[in-house]
Amino acid sequence: MGWRFLVGLAAAGLLTLCPGVGSGGQQAPPVRYVGSKACSGCHSAQYEAFMKHSKKAHSTASLRRMAGKLTPEELTGCFGCHTTGYGKPGGFTSFAATPGMAEAGCEVCHGPGSAHVASQDPADIKGKLTVADCQGCHNATRVRAFGYKPLLQAGAH
Repeated sequence: MGWRFLVGLAAAGLLTLCPGVGSGGQQAPPVRYVGSKACSGCHSAQYEAFMKHSKKAHSTASLRRMAGKLTPEELTGCFGCHTTGYGKPGGFTSFAATPGMAEAGCEVCHGPGSAHVASQDPADIKGKLTVADCQGCHNATRVRAFGYKPLLQAGAH
């Protein structure tokens, strides 16, 4: 084996282990949850309809009503579906610290929006949703369907 082969092999290993090395050290920032208000500027009609008609837009009301009857572990188990981005970058951490993420907002279904907000490129957000996208929260072991399928076909907002 020649030295050029070994150098090439080493460089390939570095690129695999350090993806930013081959691109001038620049890595795309990790996607973060930004909250539904960030969506409202460009998608005002959808945002207004969502806030007015969607139960998701007021999803923590039931959590707040039930909080006294739930253990802290049970309550935090509810956050994944009743808040936005719980346990993920930019997502809900508490009602006091992240009130803008305290409801199940746009990003619960469409995914974290930071890249889309920055680029305004439709490819940077999930646009067309399927029933499979809903089943993380709407499943037989957790809850009944809540009639979400017709809402999915209608755009849910």
